[in-house]
Parts: sequence; structure tokens; C-alpha cells
Amino acid sequence: MRIPELLAPAGSFEKAKIAFLYGADAVYCGTASLSLRSRAEVDDNDLEKTIIYAHQIGKKVYAAINIYAHDESYEEIRNQARMLNKLEVDGIILSDGGVLEIIKEEAPDVDIHISTQANVISSHSANFWHKNGAKRVILGRELCKDQIREIIDSTPMGLEIEMFVHGALCFGYSGRCFLSDFLASRSANLGDCAQSCRWAYNVYAEEKNNPGNLMPVEYDEKGTYIFSSKDLCLLKEIPEIIELGIDSLKIEGRLKTEYYLASVVNAYRNAIDDYLKAPNKYDYTKYLKEIDKVKTRSLTTFYFNDSDNKDFQEFEGKQYNPDYEFGGKIVEYDRDKSIIEIKNKLFVGDTLEIIIPGTIEVYSFEINRLWDAETDEEIESISPGKKGQLVKIHLPIECENNWIIRRKK
Repeated sequence: MRIPELLAPAGSFEKAKIAFLYGADAVYCGTASLSLRSRAEVDDNDLEKTIIYAHQIGKKVYAAINIYAHDESYEEIRNQARMLNKLEVDGIILSDGGVLEIIKEEAPDVDIHISTQANVISSHSANFWHKNGAKRVILGRELCKDQIREIIDSTPMGLEIEMFVHGALCFGYSGRCFLSDFLASRSANLGDCAQSCRWAYNVYAEEKNNPGNLMPVEYDEKGTYIFSSKDLCLLKEIPEIIELGIDSLKIEGRLKTEYYLASVVNAYRNAIDDYLKAPNKYDYTKYLKEIDKVKTRSLTTFYFNDSDNKDFQEFEGKQYNPDYEFGGKIVEYDRDKSIIEIKNKLFVGDTLEIIIPGTIEVYSFEINRLWDAETDEEIESISPGKKGQLVKIHLPIECENNWIIRRKK
């Protein structure tokens, strides 16, 4: 049985460290100008730090240069390719044929991974990219398991297959959407998507026999979410995916929080490991309980089980979790008073959960006392009025720096 790689998003160097801490084998990241997340906090220095750090701990980094590039971007692409080749990055993710040629010239020692933006949905397409130098293809999310199996069976053993198992779905075909550019002058194909599909729209129906008489069509008082989709979640399908022989299981979300990363990566890490240890005892529901605490939309298996599935539209349009939120990150553990970087308001009496790497079990406790991190004075509450607000809390178990804490609302 092939042991798949767990691949996590890294929208910053700090997020990469969290992903590795909670079990990712590799991360993917890219600079704002050359990858499909123009709002990610990554520049060339962050890329370099992430690659060096990952290699020090035996992990991998894949750099994304997966925009559809205009001519004015190619000088920067050449420079970054040279840098990545020198740093021995583990792979470069791309979707543009022109970028492919530059990478082969400037980074000949680096593996080429074909982005999901390239719409690889057939063995013919996968073989084409393999013949042109690709080591790995990232499949389009529109495929069902039978189609994935056909691609695996009809491609060379040397071609690695990667697929998404969790995260946001795009209403556009494999992410190739022009709606954002049309409505907001922000191109999704250059990493600047405004997520127009998540917006609430006013829809009107015209009476056939009375032209010009428009009647509003509304789902509820919040509006009508006609494009928004649920989030992909294939935790239940992990056994089938592993049995298919997929090389890498990918989580979407470079712009998500460290809390989201810790929760989702930890859930999938434990799910994969537990199935490999005891296939007959696999119970996806315990991992799904963790996902439920961090999800902001409903979940769907999209087309994996059924290419005719229609249950993937998010009519509620919600963008928050009603029960839990990011509590904070342990900056400095101490047996008496640990320093926590808080992300939301905390009050004495709040219930917190410590997300422990390597186990699906969390440790729940109530805040009995809070201390100001600078003055050491006892306080009743604290609010993150400025970035990096710190507080002291007594943690009831031995912890490590960078562990993530969630707050029960």
C-alpha cells in the first residue's frame, strides 16, 4: 500500500511551521505576484526561509508559479526560478506552457508539478505533461473516483498523481474563472480573485405577460447565493483514496488562519495514519468532529463519489463557525503562566481547547485567571486590539510553543 504525502497550504512562513508541526509532509506556497494567492504574505525571503526550515526537519516545499503569465512577468519568473533551483526546492507548481519552458531552462534540477489550473482531467492530458517534463500532475477537482482510477492505470509509473481532499471549491472550471475580473477587475487567473461567487445577489423574475414588471426572487433575508459552493471534505473517502494509490493528498487554504491549518491538517494526519495502522477500524466521524469545529461552510464530497452529484451549493452563504473560533497560539510555554498570542477576545470563565499535534483528542479547560503579559497584573478579559496582543494563562497540561488553542463561543 502506497503511503500518500499530506500536502498543506502555507500562506506565510509562520503558517508553514504550523502545518509541519501538525503533521504535513510538505507545504505549497508562492509569492504574491507569481502564484494564485496575491494576498498571501510570502515574498522571496519567506520562500527561502520556508525551504531552508523544511529541509532542516526533513520536510518538503513546492513553490507555486502558477499564474497565467503576461510577458511583463517573465523576467521575475526567470529570477525566481534561478533562486529556487539554487535552494533545491522540491518542486515548482505551474500551469502555463511558457512558464514551463522557463523553468526547464532556469531550474533544470527541480521537479515540475502541473497545477490544477491546467485542467488535467484525462490520462491523455497527464501523459502530455509528462512527455514535456512533468514529474507530477494535480488533478482537476471535477473528477470522480472511477475517472481518477482510469488516469492512474493509463499513465506511467514515474508520473505522480496529486488530488485535493479538502478546502474551498471554485465555481469556475478548475479555478479558471473570469467572473471576478468582470465584476471587480481582479483576475482569478493572476491570483487576485474577489470571490464573486460567494457574494449575495439580487435576482429578479419578469412576469411573462407584463414586461418590465420585475419581482425579487430571494432565498432569505440575507440574499440569494446562486454561485457559492460548499467546501470539499473527503475524510470519509480516505480509505478509497489511499487504495487508489494517490501520491499526494492536498488541502486548500493558503489564506486561512493558523487555527484552520492546525485543525484540518491534524485531522487528516490522524485519519491517514490511523487507517494505515488499522484499516478495518477506520472511523471517519471522529475526525469529522474536529472539522466541524473549524468549518465556515457546509461540506460536500463534490464529484468524487458521483459525477452527477448536485449537493454542493452553499445557499446559506455563511462565513463563520457558530460554535468555535481561534483562541490563540502558545508563544512561550511555562508551567505556571504561559504567554499566549490571542486572536479573539478572552474572558475569565471561557472554555478553551488545546489542539495537540499527533492525536485527534483535544484538551478542554476553563480559564480561571488571566494576567497581562507586560505588567503581570491580573485581569478579567482581554481583546486583541492590536496585532500580536499577548496574555498569560495557566495551561493545565504540558504544552509546546506554537500549539494552537481554540475558544468555545
